[in-house]
Amino acid sequence: MEEKYFLNEKSIIINFSESFCKTESEVLSSDAFARVWEGYLKHLNRTKNETLIGLVKIARNPVKSFINLFKVLLSFSIKEVMEMSDTYKKILIQHENLYLLVENFYDYWRHLERYGLMNSEANRHSIESQSFIEANEEFNALILKVYRNISQKVQGTNFHIYRQLAAGINASLLICSNPWASNYPVYNNLNKIPFIDSVLIKPTFISYSRRNTRTGLYYEVNENELKDLTFNPDEWFCYPAHVGASLAYVYFHRDYMSHGIALSNLFEFVHMDEIKNKKPDLIYIFGAPVEGKSRYYYDEENDIYIGLAPYSEEIDYFGYMKKLLLTLHNVKQIKQGYLPIHGACQNITLKNGKKKTIVLIGDSGAGKSESLEALRTVAGKNIVAMQTIFDDMGTFKIENGKVMAYGTETGAFVRLDDLENGYAYKDMDRAIFLNPDKVNSRIVLPVSTYPQIMKGYEVDMVFYANNYSEDKDVVKIFDNPSDAIECFKAGARVAKGTTSEKGLVKSYFANPFGPTQNQELCNPLLEEYFTTLFKNKKPVGEMHTRLAIPGLEHEGPHNVAKYLFKVLDEKN
Repeated sequence: MEEKYFLNEKSIIINFSESFCKTESEVLSSDAFARVWEGYLKHLNRTKNETLIGLVKIARNPVKSFINLFKVLLSFSIKEVMEMSDTYKKILIQHENLYLLVENFYDYWRHLERYGLMNSEANRHSIESQSFIEANEEFNALILKVYRNISQKVQGTNFHIYRQLAAGINASLLICSNPWASNYPVYNNLNKIPFIDSVLIKPTFISYSRRNTRTGLYYEVNENELKDLTFNPDEWFCYPAHVGASLAYVYFHRDYMSHGIALSNLFEFVHMDEIKNKKPDLIYIFGAPVEGKSRYYYDEENDIYIGLAPYSEEIDYFGYMKKLLLTLHNVKQIKQGYLPIHGACQNITLKNGKKKTIVLIGDSGAGKSESLEALRTVAGKNIVAMQTIFDDMGTFKIENGKVMAYGTETGAFVRLDDLENGYAYKDMDRAIFLNPDKVNSRIVLPVSTYPQIMKGYEVDMVFYANNYSEDKDVVKIFDNPSDAIECFKAGARVAKGTTSEKGLVKSYFANPFGPTQNQELCNPLLEEYFTTLFKNKKPVGEMHTRLAIPGLEHEGPHNVAKYLFKVLDEKN
């Protein structure tokens, strides 16, 4: 990005490599500050705050006059400033209202999503001599200083309580080049898009999107549309990620910056040393300059799976960023003879020394993660460790006659509404909050490491998460593979508001992200994997989480957790 900054109604991206303010005066004199102030004045008019609007209207040119006022307040006393012009005097006489205006403007600034950008190959006029972290800390301190000095001057006294807020940026990216496509001419249009080399996040990171649910399936197309697209490298970034065993290059438009940042809490970041000039297994273009619905394509010649999510308000939800990427991964796994699992998997170590790997399978809102998290509460000190292998999507592989579980994500994209009270606050210093006060509010937080999810764990128990049955029995154990496959393949659940679906719905093998699109390939895999589980005498059943039954959202998973702990704690 060659621009000094980019600003829209929702966010601002500041290019530290092109411009870095070192003094309070430089901040107030910057074009970016003027643009933010202009945006605030428009916002103020929309709020119809007549007191503050009346104060602003004292100046003929509210943009120029107030910025100049802020500048002189840094160096001169209130009395001296009042003597400089009648306009300043009329404004400063209303010092209480001016104080409210400054505070209101500061709140407006802090409600913007604020991103920093630094090029690791910056030019000699930039701040290349300073470290990535130091630059962000200095900018944060400088913004706080500007705010405090002006606010205290207007108030007429120093603050007595100081809060070291993230006043500068919410998150920052260190970027570099990775011209991997030079060896693949068909993808030369991606060559100039910068790769993310490091990410810095200032907690607590909160983001609001235009949508808070996901809808629809992703379909396969027969044409590689990517090769004909044009990209402005100033508007795009690439996050290199490990998605399970696959290397993914996730390209996202800057208007979806918050979703790109959230990737760092969900998928393992791949360092540039590992991928310099390396071809990926998966390419995902989030915010692609195309029309229609999200879709994917398999480039057989180069063995690359490509996903396109068209630029629109419809995809402005992190679920769209995550799910098509996992679809690409899953389709690749199916064609390799592995079985993608939409569920949650935990490797549990009890105080008595027992270790078991439990898998709960079910579509979104079935109660998988909620039940396993309730197990942590129910078992208490009897559990030494609960290692998350996957929280949403994983893979089964048969190795040496055993069904083994592998993960895809190092983080969790968790629905807050159905979790135990206080869950979100245990790790809020590492969590990314998405639409926290809306229906289907979510957090994204790291829960595992890449070596842990890729270690491979023998599956000891598999259950389908039924969220709607009022059957008093917590679990039903199947006697044979056929009955089990019939239940799991039906994928029935009552929608919980995590998607646009309503009522009782079904999805093939509870997994619309690959298996649904490749049922002919998946059917024999289901036979093979479930037959192996029964052959090895692994319990396979259906659990009634009752998550969709009003009033039982917490009791249901709690009962499942009590059952699981009882089974785990049995001697045999």
